[in-house]
Amino acid sequence: MNSNDTVPVLELKDVKVYHRSRTGSLFRPNIVKAVDGVNFTVRRGETVGIVGESGCGKSTLASVLVGLQEPTAGQMLFHGKPVKSRKDAARKQFGRDVSVVFQDPSTALNSRMTIQDILLDPLQIHGIGNEQSRLARVRELLSVVGLPQSAAEVIPSQVSGGQRQRVAIARALALEPSVIVADEPTSALDVSVRAQVLNLLSDLKRELNLGMVFISHDIQTVRYVSDRICVMYFGKIVEEGTATQIFDHPANDYTKKLLGAAPSLLHT
Repeated sequence: MNSNDTVPVLELKDVKVYHRSRTGSLFRPNIVKAVDGVNFTVRRGETVGIVGESGCGKSTLASVLVGLQEPTAGQMLFHGKPVKSRKDAARKQFGRDVSVVFQDPSTALNSRMTIQDILLDPLQIHGIGNEQSRLARVRELLSVVGLPQSAAEVIPSQVSGGQRQRVAIARALALEPSVIVADEPTSALDVSVRAQVLNLLSDLKRELNLGMVFISHDIQTVRYVSDRICVMYFGKIVEEGTATQIFDHPANDYTKKLLGAAPSLLHT
């Protein structure tokens, strides 16, 4: 492990995200604690799984990690330095270094753009390279995620769901990030292609020394890809450990409940 890997790419310190709900009164509003005092790190070369039932706060936490949600309280560090605001000078570098893969590629990808244009877009926005080098990068990305070069000329609706998610992964890799946040990246896919996408993500993590945050409600899927697992319950991380520790010696009752309800790896 080199010195760049010892400092977390992302670190959350006592991060909270509170919302006012529509219930309650003007003077006594009800507060929803979507994320409630979370401490979290991810480094290059490791996959950290975040698992919990729907509504536990894991997708809100993902939004914080990729800069789409400002915490109500607490601090987020990027390569050891505070991320102060969306206008901070470091935000552009943050946008290059932290990418996201969303749950449903059908809605995450622009349906009117060709796959080539989808992959060119982040390179153009960040002013990387010239036209020739960008096109070469697109060809490289298609190869990396296991898509044929002919896929560049079609639009997302003309390929399968699994191929669309590969395009979304390729787009997330376009700027050579340090960390990818994958929010339920296989739950919208057919069972037959889930393992293929999980294997692709694991291979990319290893080959590119990526940090990865893998978020899912399925603890078996999280186990399959993760080096370390964080169990979320009502906005808090209630248990954290290696995959072996969590599965062989769960300490929290909620973790035991998740394990007891877990079906086989690729079922819904």
